[in-house]
Amino acid sequence: MSSRASLRRALLALVVVALSLWITLTTPPRLGLDLRGGTRIVLQTEDGPTTRADAAATDRALEVLRKRVDGLGVAEPSLARSGERRIVVELPGLRDPRHAAETIGRTAQLTFHAVTGAAEGPAGAAGADGTRVLADPDAPGRFLALAAPALSGDGVEGAEAVLDTATGRGWTVDLSFHDRAVDGWARLTGEAACAAPADPARRVAIVLDDRIVAAPGMQAGVACGPGIGGGAAQVTGGFSAQEARDLAALVQGGALPVPVTTVEQSTVGPTLGAEAIRASALAAVIGLACTGLFVSVVYRLLGVLATIALLLYGLISYAAVVALGATLTLPGLAGFVLAVGIAVDANVLVFERAREEYAALGRAAARDPRRPVATAFGKVWSVVADSHITTLLAAGLLFVFATGPVKGFGVTLAIGVLVSLITAMVITRLLAELTLGLPVVRRRPAVTGIAALGRLRTRLTRRVPRLTAHRRRWLTGCAGLLLVALAGIGVRGVEFGVEFTGGRVVQYTAGRPLDADTARTAVADAGFPDAVVQTTGDGDVSVRVRETGDGEQREIKEALTRVAGPVEVARDDLIGPSLGGELRAHALLALGLAVAAQLLYLTVRFRWTYAAAAVAAMAQDVLLVLGLFAWLGKPVDSVFLAALLTVVGYSVNDSVVVLDRLRELRRRGGGVPLADLADRAVAQTLPRTVNTGMGALFVLVALAVLGGDSLTDFSVALLAGVVLGMASTVFTAMPLAVTLEARHPAPAVTAPRRRAGAVV
Repeated sequence: MSSRASLRRALLALVVVALSLWITLTTPPRLGLDLRGGTRIVLQTEDGPTTRADAAATDRALEVLRKRVDGLGVAEPSLARSGERRIVVELPGLRDPRHAAETIGRTAQLTFHAVTGAAEGPAGAAGADGTRVLADPDAPGRFLALAAPALSGDGVEGAEAVLDTATGRGWTVDLSFHDRAVDGWARLTGEAACAAPADPARRVAIVLDDRIVAAPGMQAGVACGPGIGGGAAQVTGGFSAQEARDLAALVQGGALPVPVTTVEQSTVGPTLGAEAIRASALAAVIGLACTGLFVSVVYRLLGVLATIALLLYGLISYAAVVALGATLTLPGLAGFVLAVGIAVDANVLVFERAREEYAALGRAAARDPRRPVATAFGKVWSVVADSHITTLLAAGLLFVFATGPVKGFGVTLAIGVLVSLITAMVITRLLAELTLGLPVVRRRPAVTGIAALGRLRTRLTRRVPRLTAHRRRWLTGCAGLLLVALAGIGVRGVEFGVEFTGGRVVQYTAGRPLDADTARTAVADAGFPDAVVQTTGDGDVSVRVRETGDGEQREIKEALTRVAGPVEVARDDLIGPSLGGELRAHALLALGLAVAAQLLYLTVRFRWTYAAAAVAAMAQDVLLVLGLFAWLGKPVDSVFLAALLTVVGYSVNDSVVVLDRLRELRRRGGGVPLADLADRAVAQTLPRTVNTGMGALFVLVALAVLGGDSLTDFSVALLAGVVLGMASTVFTAMPLAVTLEARHPAPAVTAPRRRAGAVV
């Protein structure tokens, strides 16, 4: 065992933990709308010179605004159309809401012009042929005559604020053009390069909303005719950091199809009540404590070390989220639930393998218990890497292609998975090496937790269950469950929440101050447990429900009157879905790509038969959870979507572990039938499956019991997903893998023949 390697791991762990502690103590977190509240801005679209502000134009404007808000660095905003011409924008934890309203509401018409020469004022004069006269940003009091636009902002593919330290220009905005605009940009710059060095026509004007933001001149190296190729440009103008980011956000989002004006601006409270947030935090602490206690009881000393590593995992993960400026929301926290399960799983995998190695080494292991642990870390690296990479593939694609809460889920999941890899393979290993080397531990090997195989493993070793011998029976049973789930989806239908369907928002003015938790309880007792209840900065209460009639609204009003005295309706609006069609399309695209990427990776690492079995088991779990919610009549909203994504990650991770063991047994199988090897793989990994599942169930049961109504559906979905994920690996993935392998066997690998006299 290399002391130098241990020293490197110790230094790495010390640096990571110290840095995480410093970030945690010095940097406040960014909380989302559901946990903290934020700013609500109501925008109204107006008729333009050539456009009409109808519902379709408002929908197009909403998507442009969504891109702009993302560019401003506001993670997981909520945007929805209200009526035909209004857009409600809710921005979590924004420091300067007035600045945000001004920035996202600008028309942002970006155009690129050839400069025809200097001109006399007045600025703003425009000709019928598209020529314009605008102020020169580089020379106060001077004006430039511009030709008709040669390019529009639609040709810009990307815009990024960059600090240019090499040339001392300060903050600039780097632009890249779509392929269709590359030739136009080269032609525009090539014509400008043909003018004399002092001629204003050697410049290209970049105009934003009737103002030249930059008019760069062509450098001597730009050739007359060919111009600047590659489709790139840099906008300079003495920008501050905020101005550069704002300009990049405006350009990236594109031009608004119609003008918008701000008609209302207020602060709003969190969509989850303070009591629900406190209960959720308490549930998480209790669940993690129970998980740590369970692992410590099962694995004794190594379990205690894993619990310490789990606490450090929480610290490092939180610090990483804070350092990256990610927004913490309930769907984002769902990513951590999955990552906690993966962190526990990695430790359990090592400890179970260490028990096997201890039994194989015998007395040598008793003399030095570090040997079986070190061997276990080396042998489980393959399966840990596979399970983490498949999850990271999903998280990365969700981040790149999805938006809103799905994107936030991908961010926190990726952080959690990477941190779990560090804590399990570096910190736990370091703690194990230091502790197991102590003389007092060597004298008492039973205290390590790996000196015995455990009751479940001992029973399974004596009698391996013949599961795959009845694989047709299991697959038939799984198919029957799928039919029941599909019947629920088809007969009862999926009940989408207000975030997907839109609905009605009524703002009430109460006779006396009313806190959000009391209002939420009153509305739920009136028969609307799924309503989104928020308080506003001026003391009003906002209630958002699926579209209802006047009778239901009277019931809500009467319920609020009973707890707050007389209430009046201040505003009553129909509102569109905050998770609109584009977000659903992006989420489905991201999910489809994630599944395809996992299928491809597992095909490369295993075989296509194994990959198909793992993905089929995952798809089964998703449909079963969806069917369960359909039969129960529970709403499908962003929280359920996060839970469903967690089920995807957990299911694939569980299947990968068992399939990896099957691959290992098959390599040294010695002619043993594949069905028998599959049974052995299930038997050898079942203790890990049970122990990992128990660790996750503690957290989820605590959330279901203590988390309140807002987290009950989330917990139910995850509980169902964890149980189904464990079952589908045994009863779907393995039987299906054996069936596919029987029909499409792998090519036989034969040893090369030896030629006479040849030295091999």
